[in-house]
Amino acid sequence: MFHLPQILDCITAAVPERTAIVCRDKRWTFAEFTSRSNCLANALLDLGLGCHTERSNLQNWESGQDLLAVYLHNSNEYLEAMFGAFKARLAPFNVNYRYVEEELAYLLNDAQARVIVYQRSFGEKLAAIRNQVPSLTHFIEIDDGGPSFIEGAIDYESLIAASSPSSPDLPYSPDDLYILYTGGTTGQPKGVLWRQGDIWISVLGGRRLIDRGIIESLDEVAAIASEGTMPVLPAPPFMHAAGQWNAIMGLFAGNTVVIQGRVDQLDPVDILDTIEREKIVMISIVGDAFALPLIEGIKAGRHNLNSLRFFLNSGAHLSTKSKHALLKLLPKTRILDFLGSSEGGNQGQHVEDIDGSLPGTFRMSPGNAVLNENRTGLLEPGHDGTGWWARRRYVPIGYLNDEAATKKTFLELEGERFAIAGDRAELLPGGLVRLLGRNSLVINSGGEKIFVEEVEEAIKNHSAVKDVLVVGRESARWGREVTAVVSLHPEATVDANDLLGEGARHIARYKLPKAIFIVPEVMRHANGKPDYKWAKAVVAAGGTMPTPDTPHHQE
Repeated sequence: MFHLPQILDCITAAVPERTAIVCRDKRWTFAEFTSRSNCLANALLDLGLGCHTERSNLQNWESGQDLLAVYLHNSNEYLEAMFGAFKARLAPFNVNYRYVEEELAYLLNDAQARVIVYQRSFGEKLAAIRNQVPSLTHFIEIDDGGPSFIEGAIDYESLIAASSPSSPDLPYSPDDLYILYTGGTTGQPKGVLWRQGDIWISVLGGRRLIDRGIIESLDEVAAIASEGTMPVLPAPPFMHAAGQWNAIMGLFAGNTVVIQGRVDQLDPVDILDTIEREKIVMISIVGDAFALPLIEGIKAGRHNLNSLRFFLNSGAHLSTKSKHALLKLLPKTRILDFLGSSEGGNQGQHVEDIDGSLPGTFRMSPGNAVLNENRTGLLEPGHDGTGWWARRRYVPIGYLNDEAATKKTFLELEGERFAIAGDRAELLPGGLVRLLGRNSLVINSGGEKIFVEEVEEAIKNHSAVKDVLVVGRESARWGREVTAVVSLHPEATVDANDLLGEGARHIARYKLPKAIFIVPEVMRHANGKPDYKWAKAVVAAGGTMPTPDTPHHQE
């Protein structure tokens, strides 16, 4: 079992002059990327940071490594900061750049961050909460223009230029941590603690594509990287799993990771320009929030996208309608639709007939299972009722500094460790799972459990619908009742009865919304995931949209 610096060094030795990262008008080879990461690692060690307590002496919710916060838009520095931290035996973690000051202070304190790498444009917000985070003692600043607000900040490029490019000689271990903070969409953000050896196998490329077997030697890692390369574009923000994991998987496959020009918001024209210019073979996206703007951009017909062969979706639902639109526009492409979570990694690939007759059905990845209602045993295919979709063996060990949540989510069963992210599911014959949705989002209406994603998919079948979120609200008659917030395509006109009629073709009538609110735009988080807090606020306000700077739109 390997640690992450070991894998990067192996690939760099195999293909040192291959381009690793393209970021706007700059390019770095694997040798250059590794050298810059080494420089940062040595600088962090010179600051007295690193690993202070080995994993064997800690509880599963504890960290013996100093934590480095990465507070950046997508950039070469984002990946350099992560691997520089790994090489100094620090644990880097993601900071949501959309957080307001209160949320930012909470996150940094929860992580007990010692050092932060940030871009200067975020400095004013960081300076405002600096005194509220006593653990944070080192500020490494990337100059992206404008004034500096942090007194004593260390310039990133100067720090690298003054440091040694040699790889640090440290006792690295597969037990060293990889930390990913959840988005906090269903509660406060939590730091998910992965062993590097586990996340390599579960998510980051440690299995062969041909047979899903585990890669057991560095020679095999080098051989895979040496076979060839393709330019890949991980379009989502690296501050979330979908973008970050696909970027690192790209590097670990020996591919060239391309970063689009506009990274502060989704710009479909810029993304399509990047695909055309860099001859991108695979783009990763997050659900309809990415797909719908790209579809409209592709329809304009101004881009040559002949190089594109794969759309890789993960992190949020990609509707059947969007898949069909993409395949019609780009018939040579293939859509790879994966299910995963911060706690479970890659759990399955979506299975769908051309007519959409298998909605919400996934083929399980190796090591997946469905547990019974009480989480005491495994369910067999064709069981009655619903269970919990779980991942076993190569899963996280806990949540940072949270013993109770660790014991609830990561449990021992039949001598193996399981992770239960909270998804309800049915185990079908043939290694298939029907995903019903997050337990926290289930609407119990008149004693019936209704899963919001199933209702959303049914409403989206209407040709006028652009996007939809479904939430529950209090009901004197039903206890909770289903409501939907819908946005329409430009110039489309439709009423609630039309939408209900379409929905009734796909789901039972008791699952249909009791009220539908049509809004100009359905809000989603920066990572493409649904903003259910915002949708609940719309419903509570009778269809009035909260302004984007209200807490309802913050992640």
